[in-house]
Parts: sequence; structure tokens; C-alpha cells
Amino acid sequence: MKEGKLVYGIGINDADYRIYRREIINGKLKIVWKCPYYTKWGGMLRRCYSKEYQEKYPTYKGCIVHEDWLLFSNFKEWMEAQTWQNRQLDKDFLIEENKMYSPSTCLFIPQELNKFILTRGRARGVYPMGVSYRKKDKRMVNEYNNPYMSMIRNQRGKQVHLGLYSTPKEAHQRYLEEKLKYCKEYLKEFIGEPLVVKGLTRIRDKIQYHIDNNLELTSF
Repeated sequence: MKEGKLVYGIGINDADYRIYRREIINGKLKIVWKCPYYTKWGGMLRRCYSKEYQEKYPTYKGCIVHEDWLLFSNFKEWMEAQTWQNRQLDKDFLIEENKMYSPSTCLFIPQELNKFILTRGRARGVYPMGVSYRKKDKRMVNEYNNPYMSMIRNQRGKQVHLGLYSTPKEAHQRYLEEKLKYCKEYLKEFIGEPLVVKGLTRIRDKIQYHIDNNLELTSF
């Protein structure tokens, strides 16, 4: 990505300063600083307009950037008014399955909240979220009576065992109950941030609906 040229064939870098700084370290010219505003902007464009990136992360196929944000200075002005340090730009925390990055649909959230709404679809396999299957030992004749494990990652990222169940549906429901508990704890933690609370409330209500109706939840 070069200054003064289209970024990913669509973005306009109109920065009136150098977006990076280089220094010679141990005889080699290295980048020692990058503009954090440009880094976030360029990453957003990459997710939406890089074919190579979308081949690796197909969930971003179909995503676009609002025309206002195709101009770097507009995005920078918006970002300067946000709480963004040590946070990640998110487009579908407020609106489920949203495909547009824009001032009205995006916000910066802590990494822990970003991980909280991950579904890990491909890694999860055929079972519902929070469910895995215990294969019988080679020495065993029959399968386990309760072969389905319910697991969840807590706020510190540690796997927590929630019990063994006879069906994947039971194990998934136990996972949702614990997920709802964590969501309510996050609501208390971020009570001073209205947009974060709005997104968490949406997620809380969706989890509660699936618990009440004994349904499988496939996305947040």
C-alpha cells in the first residue's frame, strides 16, 4: 500500500503526513512506526477488497466499505472520536451478519468480546457450538452412555468443562446457558458504553430466545 495511490484498487489515501517512519537498525532500513489510523483503515479495505485475503477468510466475501470511508481522512476523523486503543474494528456486533463497514454500523470492541461471538464453524465440525464427541476407547465394546461433552471458553480464554450428555442438543443447551451467563456479566462490565451495551443486549436476547425455544444457535 503506497501513499497517494489507490489502496486495494478503491481506497483513497489523502493523508497529509507520512503514514510510517523508517530507521536504520543494525544496518537495515526498517519500519519503526505505522499510523494506527491508517493501519485500521487499510486492514478494513483488505478484508473487503483483497481476493487473496477472502480466499483465506471466505466469511468476508461480499463485504463492502461505505463510500464515505473510502477516503482515509473521513475514517480517521471518525476513529479519533472513538475508544479504539487495544480494540478491534467490528462490523456485525451491532447488526447480525452485517456486510457493510460504515460509521453507523461499526464500533471498536475489546478482543475478548470479539472472541465471545466467534462461532468457529469450520473448526467445530458437524456438532453444535460448544459440543464435542467422546469417541470410545479401543478397548471398549460400547459407546459412552453420555458421549457428548459441553465446553466453553471463559472470559480468560480457558476451556471450561460443563458436563457430559446423551445428546448433542442437551450439551448445546448447557453451553447456551453458560454463554448467557457470561453475556450478562459483560453487560455489567461495559455498562458505561452504550453501543457495546446495545450489541450485547442483542446477543443476550438471541441466546435467551434459543434457550427458551430449545433451538440450536448457529451465529451471534
